[in-house]
Amino acid sequence: MTGSDSPRELIEFPCHFEFKAFGPGAAESRFCEQVLTAVSTVVQVSRQAMRTRPSSGGKYQCVSVLVTLQNRRQLDAVYVALRELEDLKYLL
Repeated sequence: MTGSDSPRELIEFPCHFEFKAFGPGAAESRFCEQVLTAVSTVVQVSRQAMRTRPSSGGKYQCVSVLVTLQNRRQLDAVYVALRELEDLKYLL
C-alpha cells in the first residue's frame, strides 16, 4: 500500500461487506428494524444476514449486516442511509 491508497480504494467489487451499527439496546427499541430498512434501501438484504449483539451492560447493541456490494456507489449509499438513523450512536 502506498501513502496515497485509502482503505476504500483497496476494496475490489463485487464483494461481501459487513456494516456494524451501534444503537440503543432497550427491548422496545426498533433499532434493528431501522438498520435493516436503511440497508435495504440500497441493496437487497435478508433478515438472516443480520446479527445482533448486546453490550455487556445491555444499554447498547451492535447490529451487523452482511451484504454483497456491486460497486463503490452502493457502499457510500449504505453509509449515508445508516448515518441518517436518529438512534445511531456509532458506525463501523
